[in-house]
Amino acid sequence: MTTACYAVFGQPIAHSLSPRIHAAFGAQFGMAIDYRAIEAGRGELSAALDAFAHSGGRGANATLPLKEDAALLCASLSERAQRCGSVNTLIRDGDRWQGDSTDGIGLLRDLARQAFDPHEKRVLMLGAGGAARAAVFALAGAGARELVIANRTLARAQSLADAVGARAGAWEGLAPESPFDLVVNATAAGHADIPLDLPRTLITPSTVCYDLSYGSAARSFLDWARAGGAVRAGDGLGMLVEQAAESFSLWHGRHPDTGPVHALLRAGS
Repeated sequence: MTTACYAVFGQPIAHSLSPRIHAAFGAQFGMAIDYRAIEAGRGELSAALDAFAHSGGRGANATLPLKEDAALLCASLSERAQRCGSVNTLIRDGDRWQGDSTDGIGLLRDLARQAFDPHEKRVLMLGAGGAARAAVFALAGAGARELVIANRTLARAQSLADAVGARAGAWEGLAPESPFDLVVNATAAGHADIPLDLPRTLITPSTVCYDLSYGSAARSFLDWARAGGAVRAGDGLGMLVEQAAESFSLWHGRHPDTGPVHALLRAGS
């Protein structure tokens, strides 16, 4: 008899904090959670998920660069996953996978924890990949007054903008934009150590600057934000914890307390 197990798939994945987060969530309920980090790149997810399911896999997370690929491998999608065309949470149902997206609710909950409400705010989204898609739809649903999506490939930004009712902008054409209330970095530039060449006129000291990545991958964006005077600039560690809590709830039917886990990770314990 195989033991139920869970995992996060992505590339790179060795740095992932998800196994530690889910172990901490499980401990709140006296549950020993078998949660693994599995390396898988583009074109490898289907075989990796099949092998994982065969070994007892009951739930999985997908991270960079696999969130849109994961959506294509699911037999059914939740309403929010259908809207954004991105999946970060998979639930095994018999011999099929169901897909959901908890990134958007994770972002909104972390922004709320920081006392920021996107309602009636002007928002700039940098990037148009899977994580950006989930975040943009969540921000639109939360009542953002204006959403601008900028991507190095304009056609990709335009496609996402059309889907959500936002405005697309060329990366090189951002200089004339007036300052935003919220700037979200959803690009993979930090993972590749590529500096972000952005005009500092996009922000003021009151702008909230938020990187969906965390740790060293968020450093270049946060350095740019702070150099531009932004007082509130932070990474996506809180979002990681919040989206993980939503995934945990989908798999186990219990919603953990995120506060202690967030504090534990921030303390580096």
